[in-house]
Amino acid sequence: MKTLEGKTALVTGATKGIGFATARQLGQRGAHVLVHARNRAGGEDALKRLRKQVQDGKFDLVVADISSMEGTRKLAQSVLDASPRLDILFNNVGAMYSDLTRTKDGFETTFSVNHLSIFLLTNLLLERMKASVPARIITIASEVHRKASMNFDDLNLLSSYSVTGALAQSKLANILFTRALAKRIEGTGVEAYSVHPGHVKTSFTRDLRGWFGIFVAIIRVRFVSPDEGARTGIYLATAPSLPNANGGYFNNCELKTPSDEACNDEVAERLWIISERMTGLRD
Repeated sequence: MKTLEGKTALVTGATKGIGFATARQLGQRGAHVLVHARNRAGGEDALKRLRKQVQDGKFDLVVADISSMEGTRKLAQSVLDASPRLDILFNNVGAMYSDLTRTKDGFETTFSVNHLSIFLLTNLLLERMKASVPARIITIASEVHRKASMNFDDLNLLSSYSVTGALAQSKLANILFTRALAKRIEGTGVEAYSVHPGHVKTSFTRDLRGWFGIFVAIIRVRFVSPDEGARTGIYLATAPSLPNANGGYFNNCELKTPSDEACNDEVAERLWIISERMTGLRD
């Protein structure tokens, strides 16, 4: 899949940072890229920059606020309407917040954006991807997952919220989701991977305040560029099939072993069933 001519890719959160770099590099390799934006103004600006940087690229905009399940379903439908095939799905969108906030569905925002929207979107697009094999689902996780365990008694962290705790739990959920998904798609020609992109200079931390926001601003000088952050994801999108790696966690283009909790199949299955209920895929 090094040459992506004839392939269609969706990159969520593609207006800035890793998402923008990923969209651009996929376009440079010949893919038709569906560029997801939360709002039209930001999306049109990103589209203009992509088309300027990749003059023969094929980029189209899809707009939806996927902090809500309604918005996520809207995005899925827009993608299904826009393209008869979907070869690559980059679940890149993410957020972190200094304070506890809730979406209009009542879910803690970090968990909803970073996990539930990804879970729902992927499931809604999965049949289209199965019809487009070989296909790849790549979800941006993080090494910060090693600091978390799934708080099934309080997934919304209403009694124990912290910005780092919410982010770590959501990134652990990304890896567990990928692990459970891989079991369900085994043998279909669709493969799923989770990725640590490195510590990247992006606007991901734009909503942080207080001491943690100051700390992040100071250490940002050591972060890598968005192009470097996109490297492992692009490798997974374009490499030949990777034997025994479906469901795997990658860092610096290498298969790594995540935390013990992230390797726990019982935890992964429990999270899957709960996520089905939270997103309305199961009664």
